[in-house]
Amino acid sequence: MRHDETGGAETVGSPDPVDVRIAGRLAELRAERGWSLGELADRSGVSRSTLSRAERAETSATAALLNRLCHVYGKTMSRLLSEVEAEPAPVLRADEQPVWEDRASGFVRRSVSPPHPALRGELVEGRLAVGADIAYDRPPVAGLEQHIWVLEGALEVTAEDTGHHLGAGDCLRLRVWGPTRFRCAGDEDVRYVLAVVLP
Repeated sequence: MRHDETGGAETVGSPDPVDVRIAGRLAELRAERGWSLGELADRSGVSRSTLSRAERAETSATAALLNRLCHVYGKTMSRLLSEVEAEPAPVLRADEQPVWEDRASGFVRRSVSPPHPALRGELVEGRLAVGADIAYDRPPVAGLEQHIWVLEGALEVTAEDTGHHLGAGDCLRLRVWGPTRFRCAGDEDVRYVLAVVLP
């Protein structure tokens, strides 16, 4: 490992697993705020190239770099490090997957692979009852990547004012920037898988 002039330590060989988890959390924190690398560079005084390498675990973040970023994100370093200490469980048994039901709209959501600070993606199983219609005014993170795969029934997804009719086996891939709508479009319940990936 050797240090560069911008506050990172360049990794040689495979990156340390903790460095990988820190990198993932740093990328997630920036995405949560909708900031570009340039905006974060302006706020932190750290070069774009160093920030980019730190978020990809190509460099091992130094204490000085983490301190600057913690200041920008309003976190203590101990809090940041505590968020990346634990590895995500490799297997989530069916009875451990959280299920949430919105009875008013006829929507059931199972977190098959819930979000984790060390991971960029999550997997959700959605079920919409006949006639169910759910609208979201914005994504939780701008530019969120979604893959919607219908397992049973028919689903109407509207994004960017464009409607997409999906039948069993169909998959819609998109980045979400604005409002979206999910509607059960058939005469039976629809079941689908939603894969979500942070930008």
